[in-house]
Amino acid sequence: MEKNTIWAIVLSTLVIIASFFLMPKLMGTNNQTAQTAQPVEQSAETENTVTDLSKENAISTVEQGEPAEAVEEKAIPEQTITITTDKINVVLTNKGADIISYELIEKDEKGNLKNYDMDTGKGVQLADSISDKNRACAVSFGTATNEIVNDTFEVTKINDLTYLFTKEMKIGGRKFTFGKQYTFTKDEYMFKLDILVHNEEGSGLDFGGTAYSLKTAPQIGPKYDPKKDRYEKREFLAYNGKKVKSSMVESGKLKYYDKDVVWGGVAGKYFLELIVPADNTIISNTAYSGIVEVDNYANAQAIMERRSFTGKDIQDTYYMYFGPRNEKNIEIYNVSENNAFKLSGKKLTMSLPSSWLNWLENILKIGLQLLYKIIPNWGVCIILLTLIIKIITFPISKKQSLSSLKMQEIQPRMKAIQDKYKDNQPKLQEEMQKLYKEADYNPLSGCLPILLQFLIVMAMFYLFNGYFEFRGASFIKGWVPDLSVGDSVYTIKKEIPFITTFLHMTDIRLLPVIYLISQLVSGMITQNNGMSAGQNKAQMKLMMYGLPIFFFFLLYNAPSGLILYWLTSNILGVAQQLIINKVVKQKKDEMASGKTSKAVTVKAKTRR
Repeated sequence: MEKNTIWAIVLSTLVIIASFFLMPKLMGTNNQTAQTAQPVEQSAETENTVTDLSKENAISTVEQGEPAEAVEEKAIPEQTITITTDKINVVLTNKGADIISYELIEKDEKGNLKNYDMDTGKGVQLADSISDKNRACAVSFGTATNEIVNDTFEVTKINDLTYLFTKEMKIGGRKFTFGKQYTFTKDEYMFKLDILVHNEEGSGLDFGGTAYSLKTAPQIGPKYDPKKDRYEKREFLAYNGKKVKSSMVESGKLKYYDKDVVWGGVAGKYFLELIVPADNTIISNTAYSGIVEVDNYANAQAIMERRSFTGKDIQDTYYMYFGPRNEKNIEIYNVSENNAFKLSGKKLTMSLPSSWLNWLENILKIGLQLLYKIIPNWGVCIILLTLIIKIITFPISKKQSLSSLKMQEIQPRMKAIQDKYKDNQPKLQEEMQKLYKEADYNPLSGCLPILLQFLIVMAMFYLFNGYFEFRGASFIKGWVPDLSVGDSVYTIKKEIPFITTFLHMTDIRLLPVIYLISQLVSGMITQNNGMSAGQNKAQMKLMMYGLPIFFFFLLYNAPSGLILYWLTSNILGVAQQLIINKVVKQKKDEMASGKTSKAVTVKAKTRR
């Protein structure tokens, strides 16, 4: 093997290893370790105890800093209530009046689950990492760091979709009645949570300036391993009325967002949990927790702290969206007539994934959706859209290659001018402009096509990496059953040092291998077209071997939809390059012929 080839492979290997340390930051993932989901044991539904918020109880404020401890006056047995709608199957517990299960059960026209979890075989669970210390919609008196309410509540069934939980609480010897009322709808993912407090003295709740804190679920399903699933993520969102602040989960930390919010929440690539207060002025702080509580799996939890208040009765209304992170289910809350709660003006669509090329992604998405109406297979649509883009950009690629060829043609004359006027910059610029005009060459003509192609490639990358419709979408049964995850022809069951532990190659995947081959073939064709004459051999070897190997490992666990795009783009690029090579060769022959004719003419004139 040549020395340059060895250097290319060594350098590319070093780059690959470095990428595995940099990728979590580049792709927006954290360093937490995921474990297998543990199901929450659910007891059978028991007979409901009916009560209401009695106005015969009293409360007065406790001194600031006094610990918030709820004390039971009478024993109430634990029970669960199951509510099933067209969208969700939710299990409420009267322990803390919280949610312990929130399974997405919406089905398509064929009766298949739309939001399927391949690991559990059920619908995606959005109330994940539940424990006695933390549950979905849990409340703690005081700040976010205080323990959640763990007392058992009395239950009132208002109707099949509305339940009220009430509890007489005692803090520091003073009493008040605390209530939580859940209202669900038949065909929406959003539900309403009312927090109710009653006391006779009208002194309200105040624990160091905070009344209580309300939480989302500790984690969003499906579970994932951040070290392996580098294309998944957990991020915290806060909308302040102007823009959305997004930050990645940091394991083991609790952070505060120091600005007022209209809504806040936590999101994965495909699912989302939001807290939307009806009156956002009551919120004093929004916190985000990545603290590890269950099985070394860090939380991804949003928490809102309610300002302290006075008065006999208080009712705080929160709209909670626990569901898919897609436009179809979220945009209905932009217009009051389109949703059951008449919600509008909150701009919840700002919680959807976005990038700096969002405008171009939307154009590509429209094209993708139009193709799907003709051929209902998202994998085929990816191939067709890539083909259409290649056809549209072919003239640009051709022009870029011809521009590079013209650059090679005038290179000797450019070098001569640069050497001659190296000490006279104004004259150098003047002569170079004359040369460009004479050769009909624009130095920027090669930059603009590259920029345009770069924008298209990046927009397609963002789109195919996170398009919600790809989740659970099959391309080829038995090989690529889900375009949102990597393909797999065999799962490695034994641990192999470095391979499964460091590189996290736990499955043998065919798409990345085909992609690597297409990259190598593309590199060889590009090298042989004569357009890389300005590069030395080491650079050529690195481009030919190093980059394909680097991208092979980088994309190995990428979603199948994304790799299918890159693979299709490469194969079409090879065909495109062969055509361009032929055009370039013809142009070279014409140039050579022109030079020969000129030489013959000059010689003939000399003889005369």
